[in-house]
Amino acid sequence: MDLPVLPLGAPRVERADAVRNRLHLLATVREMLAEQGADKLTMDALAERAGLGKGTVFRRFRTRAGIFQALLDDDEKAFQEQVLSGQPPLGPGAAPLDRLIAYGRARVGFLIGHREIARAALDGSQPVPAGAETPLSRTHIRMLLEQIDLGAADLDVLTVQLTAALDGPLLLYLSASDLTEAPLQVEERIAQGWQDLVQRICRP
Repeated sequence: MDLPVLPLGAPRVERADAVRNRLHLLATVREMLAEQGADKLTMDALAERAGLGKGTVFRRFRTRAGIFQALLDDDEKAFQEQVLSGQPPLGPGAAPLDRLIAYGRARVGFLIGHREIARAALDGSQPVPAGAETPLSRTHIRMLLEQIDLGAADLDVLTVQLTAALDGPLLLYLSASDLTEAPLQVEERIAQGWQDLVQRICRP
């Protein structure tokens, strides 16, 4: 049985105008990124393009990195929905090993596809440059490993090790040339590496 992996508890309720501003700002950010890339996006430019006061933008995001963090969070929610209720093998309904392979492949694609946003979202005040892992990865991987008969394996440690192979740290091991010259080839090589890894680990 698939268990929910999203954070529990009542979500913070936003005022209707705050919701509208958030959606409008995120849509404006996406337009600006498509036109000029992440490097030229600033708080002032966003406020001007969105037709909102600078104070509104600063209260919403606090820092320039916060803009990209909010964008990642928004896309992360859509990714989680695919994992929780999308089509198999990423979503429910497939064998646990197939789901584990599909999850890693999809996660690699997500990270490489969001590489510019992820790097722009790094906050220099954070103790870990790559940021925190997503709660989804560890919980989902742990759940799938439990459904696979791995004998006496330490599932907690194995979960940490597999989680570490994905998410933010992955981007730190890829050079700029890897991600600009051949991102699709790099994505497929890493995705295949994930598949090879979990198939060997989960071999009967």
